[in-house]
Amino acid sequence: MREGPDRGGGVEAGSGRESGVVDRVAFVRGAAAGVGAYLLGYLATYVTQAGAVRDRLSGLNFLAELFGGEGIAAWQGVGWYFYNAHFVATVSPSFGGGTRSTNFLATAEANLAYLYVVPPVALLAAGVAVAALRGADDPADGAVAALGVVPAYFLLAVVGAFAFAYGAGDAGSVHPEYVTAALLAGVVYPAVFGGIGGAIGSFAVSR
Repeated sequence: MREGPDRGGGVEAGSGRESGVVDRVAFVRGAAAGVGAYLLGYLATYVTQAGAVRDRLSGLNFLAELFGGEGIAAWQGVGWYFYNAHFVATVSPSFGGGTRSTNFLATAEANLAYLYVVPPVALLAAGVAVAALRGADDPADGAVAALGVVPAYFLLAVVGAFAFAYGAGDAGSVHPEYVTAALLAGVVYPAVFGGIGGAIGSFAVSR
């Protein structure tokens, strides 16, 4: 059964006609689901990797503190892992000048390939939830409704990229690559996987 608009999302009840695409996007439910997907993905990464990140950063933190600097917090390092799981590289200053890009998941001693699945699974679940709560009863409506996940996920992806930055000034900083974080992690991931989840969720509604 289709419901009325979710503050600009859905099909008008009893109108017998479909609204525009933007009006079918479930922005309110999508915002909650987008925030939940981002936080769930980061939390899953933190729970599984915080200890390993602390160990990996221990040498760097020793040197930083030896010269009076502040060590890198585990929550920041986990953030780099989380963005790496979106295929967003971590940018850091290079000793020869300029910068270098690193994917810590790819260079870890342990096999951390399973972390690449975390963001898609969280976003698929968000899309399913939005479509089910929205009452979308066909895949196209479910996918469109689930696009409401994108704005909140995009906002958190941009804010997180800056929040997880370490260092500043002339020495540069270590941070997720900002443009890729915004476009790939913030737009492509939630649009694709949230949309697929929305399409899947519509099957549960139509039963």
